[in-house]
Amino acid sequence: MFSKLLAGSIVALSISQTLAAGVKFAGVNIAGFDFGCGTDGTCIVSSAEGPLGTGGAGDGPGQMSHFTKKDGLNIFRLPVGWQYLVNNQLGGTLDATNFGEYDKLMQACLSTGAHCIIDIHNYARWNGQVIGSAGGPSNSDFSGLWSQLATKYATESNVVMGLMNEPHDLPSLNTWAGAVQAAVTAIRKAGATSQMILLPGNGYTGASTFVSGGSAAALAGVTNLDGSTTNLSRPFPLLSHIKPQSITTIPVFDVHQYLDSDYSGTHAECVINGITAAFTPLLNYLKDSNRQALLSETGGGSDTASCLTNVCEALDFLNENSDSFVGWVGWAAGSFATTYVLSLTPSGDTDVPLMTQCFAGKFGGGAGTSNATTPSTPQSSAGATPPSTTTAPVSIQPGPSYLASISEAFSTSASGSAPTTTPQGSPSITSSPIPPFPLPSGNATTLYPSASASVGASASASAYHHHHHHPHKGANDTCSSTSTQKKRRSKKSRMLLEE
Repeated sequence: MFSKLLAGSIVALSISQTLAAGVKFAGVNIAGFDFGCGTDGTCIVSSAEGPLGTGGAGDGPGQMSHFTKKDGLNIFRLPVGWQYLVNNQLGGTLDATNFGEYDKLMQACLSTGAHCIIDIHNYARWNGQVIGSAGGPSNSDFSGLWSQLATKYATESNVVMGLMNEPHDLPSLNTWAGAVQAAVTAIRKAGATSQMILLPGNGYTGASTFVSGGSAAALAGVTNLDGSTTNLSRPFPLLSHIKPQSITTIPVFDVHQYLDSDYSGTHAECVINGITAAFTPLLNYLKDSNRQALLSETGGGSDTASCLTNVCEALDFLNENSDSFVGWVGWAAGSFATTYVLSLTPSGDTDVPLMTQCFAGKFGGGAGTSNATTPSTPQSSAGATPPSTTTAPVSIQPGPSYLASISEAFSTSASGSAPTTTPQGSPSITSSPIPPFPLPSGNATTLYPSASASVGASASASAYHHHHHHPHKGANDTCSSTSTQKKRRSKKSRMLLEE
C-alpha cells in the first residue's frame, strides 16, 4: 500500500447489458507471498509468508471462505513477488515448488467462485532496474513470465491478470506501454483469450494522477493480437453514457487510493474521503472517455471513527457512480496479524468494523444494488493537517474538461500552495524533487506485525519488506534493523507531483 495511490491497472471489457446501480466487485487483498518486496523491485524470497495457514502464516483459504460466505465478497487480489515465482532466476521458468505454493492459494480462491487477481508485486522493476531500461529486465523477460502464468490458467475464466503492482518513476511511459503490450500479446497467444487483464500506470498507479500524469493516454493503445481491445476483460454492464457507436470494449483502470494524512496507507486515522482530491477528477475523465476503473487498493484503521466515516463515504461515491467504477478491493488480510494497522484479517468469525460497515457493508453482492443509504458529498481535505514538507509548488496545465476539477484538489497539496495554470496545453505536472520525511518511531515488529510466530531478529527485519505500506529497504540497503533509520517519500507528495 505504501505506493498505492493511483495504481493504474487497466482492464478492458466487453459491454453487453444495461447499467445497474452499485459496483460489481468487492473484496480483499490476501497478502503474504509479496512479503519481502520493496518499491525498488527487490524481493527477498525467504521473507515471503504465503498465507496458507502453515508455519505461523495467515490462513488465506479460510479467510476467503469466510469473506465469501459471511460477507458476500467476490474478488480477491493475491500479491506475489516476481522473484518468488521464478526462484530469483530472471527470465527463468516458474519454480515448481514456489509456484506450487502460490497455486494452492489461487485454487483456494477459485474454489470460492470469486474472481482472483494475480498481482506481480514488483513496481515495474527487478532488483532496482526498471523493465525495458538499460540493464533492466527486457520486455521478453516480462512477457515470458506472463506467458507461463497465462498458460497455467488459460481455462480459468475467473483468473484476472494483474500485470504489475504500482509502477513508479518510469523513465518513459511509451516504453512502459510497450512492455505492457508485450505482456498482453503473450497472454493472448498462450490461450488466455477471455480473462480480464489489468494494465497499471505510472505514479504508483495512483487514482489522482492516472490521467494527469499521462498513464491513461499511454495505455489506451494497448490491444489484442488483432489490434482490437475486445475481451481484454470479461463483459461488464453497459455504461449509460456510452454512445451506441462506441459499445464495443473499453479499458478499465485499476487505481489505488489511501486516505490518511500523507496518502501512504501507514496511519490508523483517515483525514479525507478522496472524493474531491482523487475520485471526482478521475470520474470526469472516465465519463468523458467512456472508460471504467477498479479501486484495487484502499484502506484505513480497522476500527477508527475517521476511517469508518471516510472509507465508507468513498465507497458510497463509487456505488453512486458504478457506471464508471466497477468495484473495490480492501487492503489487507492474509498473513497480516490482526494487530497490523490496516488489518482486515478476521478474528475467528468476527470481522473488523471497517469490513462490516464499509468494505462488505457497502456492497450489494455483485447484484447491482448499492447499500449506500444517502449520497456522499465530495469532501475536501479542509481540516486535515498534512505532513510538514518543503515540497515545491505544483504547476498544472489544463487539458480536457475533466481536468477542470483537479485544480481544487491540488490546492490542498502537501505544500499548501495553490496551483498555477496556463491557458492551453496538454495535462502535465512539474515539480522539484520530493523531500523525504522520517519514519514513525518504533521497531518493525511492533509497527508492522505479521502473522508469523517467529519474532526473532530476522523476522523483525523482514517486517520492513512485507509490503509497500511498510518502510522498505533501498537497492543498496541491507536487510537489518538499521532500516528503521531509512527515509521515504510522502505518498501524498508522490500522488500530487509524480510526472
